[in-house]
Amino acid sequence: MVNSLGTVLEPKKSKAKYPEGRVIVLDDNFNTFQHVANCLITIIPSMSEKRAWDLTFKVDKTGSAEVWRGNLEQAELYHEQLFSKGLTMAPIEKT
Repeated sequence: MVNSLGTVLEPKKSKAKYPEGRVIVLDDNFNTFQHVANCLITIIPSMSEKRAWDLTFKVDKTGSAEVWRGNLEQAELYHEQLFSKGLTMAPIEKT
């Protein structure tokens, strides 16, 4: 009798990484610092006020900032929510 359990969990398949995404806010000429920071605090879980302001300043200074990275479905949700608040968003970067 052949033991078929060995083929159920192949090492390569069991270690497959779930798709992740990066949520990136872009600089624009119409959103205020306060609005961007408030959106980050409201939408991104566990976002501290200090971190939100640091990211807001980074967006202004460098043109963009990654505000969240993780599970692709969650990334899509946060991206859509930030976009719906009027923030200028880069397309989700899949990692």
